[in-house]
Amino acid sequence: MGVWVSDAARQREAILAALEQMLAWPEISRSPQLSKFLDYIVRRTLAGDEQSIKAYSIAVDVLGRSADFDPQADPIVRVQARRLRGLIEGYYRGPGKDDPVRISLPVGRYIPEFVMLGEPAIVAGDGAAASPVTSRARVDGGVALSWFALVVIVGGVAALGLALITFGPWSRPVTSAVQLSPPSVTVVEFQNLMAAQPGAPKAAGLAIELVTDLDAFEELDVHYGGATGAAIAVSSDFVLTGIVRKDAALAQYSAILTDSRSGSVVWNSTIAVPASEAAQASVLDTVSRRLSLILGSPRGPLHGAARQLLAASPQLEGTASFYLCRMLFHAYRESGTAAAAGRADACMAGLAAPDQESPAGLAISAILLAEQDLGSATRDIVYAERLRLAQVRLDGAIALAPLSGFVWEQHARLREVRGQLDQARVDYGSALQLNPASGDALAGYARLLALRGNLAEAEGMARDAAERTPNPPDWYFGVPALLALQSGDYDGAIVAAERYARADTELGPILAILAGQRRGDGEMVNRYLAQILDVPSFRGRGVLPRLRERVQNPALLTEIQAGLTAAGVPLKAINGPF
Repeated sequence: MGVWVSDAARQREAILAALEQMLAWPEISRSPQLSKFLDYIVRRTLAGDEQSIKAYSIAVDVLGRSADFDPQADPIVRVQARRLRGLIEGYYRGPGKDDPVRISLPVGRYIPEFVMLGEPAIVAGDGAAASPVTSRARVDGGVALSWFALVVIVGGVAALGLALITFGPWSRPVTSAVQLSPPSVTVVEFQNLMAAQPGAPKAAGLAIELVTDLDAFEELDVHYGGATGAAIAVSSDFVLTGIVRKDAALAQYSAILTDSRSGSVVWNSTIAVPASEAAQASVLDTVSRRLSLILGSPRGPLHGAARQLLAASPQLEGTASFYLCRMLFHAYRESGTAAAAGRADACMAGLAAPDQESPAGLAISAILLAEQDLGSATRDIVYAERLRLAQVRLDGAIALAPLSGFVWEQHARLREVRGQLDQARVDYGSALQLNPASGDALAGYARLLALRGNLAEAEGMARDAAERTPNPPDWYFGVPALLALQSGDYDGAIVAAERYARADTELGPILAILAGQRRGDGEMVNRYLAQILDVPSFRGRGVLPRLRERVQNPALLTEIQAGLTAAGVPLKAINGPF
């Protein structure tokens, strides 16, 4: 391993220079709170004052919270730490990839670590030596949580968990009364059946991570229930708890969602993690995010009652609420149809002014205004005015709620509509920093990256959205189709492309043709070729001129041109109106 460098002053200056360089990065500098957060924890650590870096001090000194701030009740510090951690990782994947000094923020801690490349050691305090960095996992994975001790869950929850092990997973429909307001869920710490054994899976603090992740979904009312569940409110609709056990070389994290009124289990899921990874503190973030991709989804079990109501009641006279309108907006996002847009728009129009003028209300109305004419072949003065008004509304929403991942996602979508793709990428990044478990933001960002030629960067996000969220909508499958084509999995490409073609009448059929050609399926090529020749935007401008407005990947455009030419599409139709 490396030898500790004794020149503490030189190291301090190098770290401060690295700090200033990172603070100048636009992704961080445009967020004064995160810039102050990073500067605060780095300078306090260099001053040897690590012991004072607590959630409370950060909340009061950096985030402007009052002296009665309660870290257990308000997750703002954890939320901002997660955002900062994501930005730091993004910086070192991009402009800082060759920096000689690296600053990291381990999962579960607010004290940063410093790595001098070529001198693998952690600088702690005022320059006192710390143990060498023995692997990259030590920097990225962090250390075990020291602020939360595991307490065994009460016998009833343990019995429920053991029943799950004995009889296997099962589920039944939601039986609680339909809610016109966001469903409430109380998260209880998971019981660790292996807590006393060496190398046991981490579990203490998982509930805190889940509360933090789920709290980013504005359609949920999330509470922390502690280790025993004693803090569960009587009015809570659901209780989420679980168990952690080892199974050979795996650690099994089994989550259980219970209807608090009927006592019935309405959903459960088990996530298997290699035991070596489960012994690291970073596993809490991994498991929490995986569970939140399901539980936070508008198609997840927490929203089952609302979806049943909306499916059974086309008209909502007298029963509409902002929560139900938001669920209708998600239904529109899933299908993209004019009918779903109209229903969401009508619901929003029936709300009181405070709801319409709330950040989410402004964002929803802006997107409904901007997207309903996406299929038109021209951008006339009326539509231009609609886009301008949508931009005003979304800018207003961000001013009111700069920490809303939902608002930033809608802002990104409007940027795409307006052809401002660089800005859209930045906005999607903000949305995912604030809510990394949003399936829509993951799928939307992945599609934007893939159509700009960054398919490798898009892959992880696209797979999370399409494979780890419940009942993924058809529009999630554009990037999986491209990935399957790239890897030579033409059967998989056909399945994904046919799903995507139901959502995207322009690019979807083209991907289906490419998949059919490579699979040797002439009938499929003919079927989708007829659809392409009937697309109004293609007829008005030509296939490639229209696609160039959406696709900035020259290789993909060349591939599309070759595929359409081989399918018999006239060059005139490929390159101009027909």
